[in-house]
This record gives sequence, C-alpha cells and structure tokens, in this order.
Amino acid sequence: MLLAIDTATRVLSLALHDGDRVVGELTWQSANYHTVELTPSVAAMLQQAAITPSDLKAVAVAIGPGSYTGLRIGLAVAKGLALAHSIPLIGVPTLDIVVAPIGKEERPLQAVLQAGRSRICTCCYHWQDGKWRSVSDTTITTWEELLSDLKTQTLFVGEIDTVGQNMIRRQKDDAVLLSGASSLRRSGFLAEIGWERFKRNQTDDPASLAPIYLNTL
Repeated sequence: MLLAIDTATRVLSLALHDGDRVVGELTWQSANYHTVELTPSVAAMLQQAAITPSDLKAVAVAIGPGSYTGLRIGLAVAKGLALAHSIPLIGVPTLDIVVAPIGKEERPLQAVLQAGRSRICTCCYHWQDGKWRSVSDTTITTWEELLSDLKTQTLFVGEIDTVGQNMIRRQKDDAVLLSGASSLRRSGFLAEIGWERFKRNQTDDPASLAPIYLNTL
C-alpha cells in the first residue's frame, strides 16, 4: 500500500493506493490548520483501511511549489514515516499533480496555484509521449501578464479564483477554463504517479529531498 500526502496549499489531500487502484481518498480545504489536521487524518485513513504504518510499501508527497508551512508539514510527516518504517519516499512536483487528471489534448495546458497578493504560480505543459510534460519554468506572475503573453489557445486548470476565472472568460478564443472538478488537486493522482515511480525504483533520499519553494509563495 502506498500513502500519498499533499499539503502544498490550503487544499489538503490524502490517498491510499494498493498497487492496482486508489482504495481511499480524502480532500478538503483547510484554514491553515495543517499541523493539527494532517496526522489525525492520516491515522484515520489507515485505520479505515485496516492497516498500520508498517504495512505501507511507500510514501508519495507533494514537494511544491506551495506555501512554506504547508510543504514543510507534509514533508515532515512523509519523511518521518519513510525513515521510521524503512520505506521508499517519492517526491512529486505539485503542478504535475494538477495536470494529471487531464486527458490528451493538442492545446497547451497552463497549471495554476494561488500565490497570494493577486499573484499566481504557473507552469505550461504540453502533451508529449503519452503524458503532460512541463515546457516552461515555474514562475510567479499575474493574470494580466500571463494572459497577455498567450500565443495560442490555452487550457487553464488548477487553483483559479473568481478574478482569474472572469479574466480567462473575457479572453474568449485565446483561453479555455476547465471545470472546477478537473481543477481540484487530488492525491489519488499523486498516488498513481507515486506508484508508477515506485515500480520503476525512482525514489528519493529522505535526508536530501527538499521542497520546491518559489520565494514569495
């Protein structure tokens, strides 16, 4: 069983993967109570699945970008489980989780997280070799700057607030807003990514795995 932990933003998400499918998942919005909410939620999920931490084969964790506090808490719990039970640890970039549920598309996909103070964190993905692959650096920008730079019709997914939604809709033919359900960052997809990497032995050293911080998030 693999446990997936995502605390990168105010959206917290946990999942369990048994090697064939996601067998448990919990996603909720937290008012920055990651510290008090995460560990009891992990314990409850394991209890509901009738397993203990020693039954886990691996832990996958979102490593950012994201909030400093959120990433630190998620990584601390994931590393603690990995070290205490001698199981592999797999770190996955947050925006890779955002794009994971989106099917094949010829158009570029812009993944978004909120960065505070009317800014967004974003990265552009193209469909290549059967999956979404990042084709730009992850940056912090504004909706005005991002939308003014569009050169082709682009899909938008992720944490998109009302201001962003309205601006995307005003772009008409240049930008397409995907549904709210598609945009919810779910750890079931983190678990699937983590399991595939676990099978390929693509694991990380708990001592050196570090969060991806963009210094103003």
